Amino acid sequence: MSSANESAVSEHSTSEVLHQLTREDLSKSLLDVVTESWRLSRLFSRVVDRLGSEEQSRYRSQFSWFDKKLENALGQIDLKIVMIEGHPFDTGLPVTVLNLEEFKPDDTLTVDQMIEPIIMGPSGIVRPGTVTVKRTES
Repeated sequence: MSSANESAVSEHSTSEVLHQLTREDLSKSLLDVVTESWRLSRLFSRVVDRLGSEEQSRYRSQFSWFDKKLENALGQIDLKIVMIEGHPFDTGLPVTVLNLEEFKPDDTLTVDQMIEPIIMGPSGIVRPGTVTVKRTES
């Protein structure tokens, strides 16, 4: 089979697969990719922090470019990532808390670490986040 024919068959197969996917399937896959991209960017940032200052500068520039591209792509479909690390914890936040059982009900808590981001859309929460909390320092 020629390369042109293989390409046509491949495009046709991809088109058929996309038509079989539901809007819900596509939305879930997109949100999974956004979440994993966010995790990867956080990991990359921590790795860059360990480099020398000259290398940090170069890689931070690339990292900023990636973050901006992700933010722009999400903006085109009215989505945004919401970060709440360091903010006071409230039970009404759209998050799952992994370590809430470690604290007393009357403890004042702060969001310590985002494990998964909150993803917002034009109508509100699209995907809740996952966090850990800590006692608020007085």
